[in-house]
Amino acid sequence: MMFRKLLTLEEAQEAINRLEVKALGSEEAPLLIAHNRVLAENVTSKLDIPPFDRSTVDGYAVKAADTFGAEEKQPAKLRVCGVVNIGELPKVNVSEGQAAEIVTGAPIPEGADAVVMVEDTEKTGAELRVFSSVTKGENVMKKGADIKKGETVLNAGQVLSSREIGVLAALGAASARVHAVPRVAVLSTGGEVTEPGSVLPAGKIYDINAYSLCAAVLESGGKPVYMGVAPDDPTEMREALQRALECADVVITSGGVSVGPKDITPQTVDSLGKPGLIFSGIAVKPGKPTTVALIGRKLVFALPGHPTSALLMFQLLVRPVIWRLAGRAATEVALVRAVAGRRMFSAKGRRTFVMVTLRKEKDGFVAETVESGASGAITTLAKADGYVEIPENQQFVDKDEEVKVTLFRPCG
Repeated sequence: MMFRKLLTLEEAQEAINRLEVKALGSEEAPLLIAHNRVLAENVTSKLDIPPFDRSTVDGYAVKAADTFGAEEKQPAKLRVCGVVNIGELPKVNVSEGQAAEIVTGAPIPEGADAVVMVEDTEKTGAELRVFSSVTKGENVMKKGADIKKGETVLNAGQVLSSREIGVLAALGAASARVHAVPRVAVLSTGGEVTEPGSVLPAGKIYDINAYSLCAAVLESGGKPVYMGVAPDDPTEMREALQRALECADVVITSGGVSVGPKDITPQTVDSLGKPGLIFSGIAVKPGKPTTVALIGRKLVFALPGHPTSALLMFQLLVRPVIWRLAGRAATEVALVRAVAGRRMFSAKGRRTFVMVTLRKEKDGFVAETVESGASGAITTLAKADGYVEIPENQQFVDKDEEVKVTLFRPCG
């Protein structure tokens, strides 16, 4: 299959956006397994947090007026009327001239309006001497001071980290309504590809792409479904792709999309159903043969077999789709300004992505090209901190020219 009109990267992204990929349905997930899921609805508190006035220190609950004027040489003298334990309602009332022993987190007893810290007191029998005055409300967290009943505390679209899970637990929620996790089938192609974990036969390579792409799916909030390796046979590949479509929301293949006699993936994908191929070929380097199809309501991404190309095109085209299916908001890419450490050349007429490492110097970052030798080199992305994007109409980036580096991960 020869490429006809190559789309620009923007045209390819717009073609995918026009398909109006929407978030999947929602489900109730127990808190213990809801981590990294996306809230499908706002969460409103049904109670005040804390649900009662509570002490923020260990000490004595008092009437603040009884401590006015207290100091080291002239302490206020109060009578201890009881103890307030954490986790139970107070059994004592604090009257004028009295104090109740209390610990951090315990409810403030009736009649008290402040807490004096234990280090500012001295207790002898039932007598308490207070060496520092407190004001009304001091060392007391009021009911609803953290969260008020009826307050919206989490919003739909938020990703549940350990912090949000803690908030839900504080509200007494045992579960959360979250978006379903998109299932993404990952299928490698090619007679030269074999499974890791066994002796490598002569002329074969291990299945790099399936494992790196499955990891990329996890990082994007999806659930990878590893489908193994399909041979370069139209019938067997078609059957493998049909199985993938049946069990997943999105399908990713790698390999078999170029112009060789065994590059049969585009034709095979197109035969699976309507509307079929959306495009085949993008004016980028690496990643030119990338093919995208829509079968029924499911997207199929046929990525190049070269590891660098496959992962780069995943980042540019596939990850945003997984985000939308999972209900995630698009994340701003992290950019760093740097100067080119050497001249960087583009491929004529194609948007070129040059993998670079960043070196910190006194005046800022220097972007050094990662030498890959060829687009099939497996360590190019592992070595790279990010990439420099060179437009189609620009021949090269000169040494010491300022560039923007799109990071693969935050730069420490």
